[in-house]
Amino acid sequence: MVDRHGAIVRGDTTSRQIALVFTGDEFADGGEVISKVLQKHQAKASFFLTGRFYRNPDFKGLIRELKKDGHYLGAHSDEHLLYCDWTKRDSLLVTREQFSEDLQRNYQRMEAFGVKKSDAPYYLPPYEWYNHSIANWTEAEGLQLVNFSPGTRSAADYTYPEMGNRYVSSETVLQSIMGYEAKDRNGLNGFMLLLHIGTDPRREDKFYHRLDEMMTLLEQKGYRFVRLDDLLEQRKN
Repeated sequence: MVDRHGAIVRGDTTSRQIALVFTGDEFADGGEVISKVLQKHQAKASFFLTGRFYRNPDFKGLIRELKKDGHYLGAHSDEHLLYCDWTKRDSLLVTREQFSEDLQRNYQRMEAFGVKKSDAPYYLPPYEWYNHSIANWTEAEGLQLVNFSPGTRSAADYTYPEMGNRYVSSETVLQSIMGYEAKDRNGLNGFMLLLHIGTDPRREDKFYHRLDEMMTLLEQKGYRFVRLDDLLEQRKN
């Protein structure tokens, strides 16, 4: 399923598989918890991390552990650039050259962990915000643009109370996921569910502490958690 801006946003809706997608830039406080929960469930996930994340010395051990456990490691831009205007989406804020150079630096950071560009052909844009130009530029780089499946509040797990009415509690996030699963005719089949590997300290209600609960509930409904590339390419684990 491709959205109108050119990104794949969902896999096969007849397959009872979900891709957990974690993004990371400056925070990684949930990394250890998330890693252990995935091990407990014998599940694979996908981690799209910025160059800043990859080059942070405090995160190196976590990244190596995620790679060792067989999770997908991908790119999320080197400096977490905003590609286009929030209110005028067709208005680009970066040039083709800036986009390309930033993206290449992200992949260079990944090579330090033994992850080649050919190992990570799916690209999740920073802020999950892009337009057709970005999708075309991504394709020209030999990559496929992807984004989370719309319909739940999972991506709001980074918010904190000081944001006012933009803040979304972990309970609300969980209920939105389970509510969507119950009401959509395809449930969460082929879903790309985006969460964050770490969040601002001002958010004390960390959703990663509900990850085990969420995965258990969904496994009871017959879902399997797979890497994003396995979800989209229908490879067998």
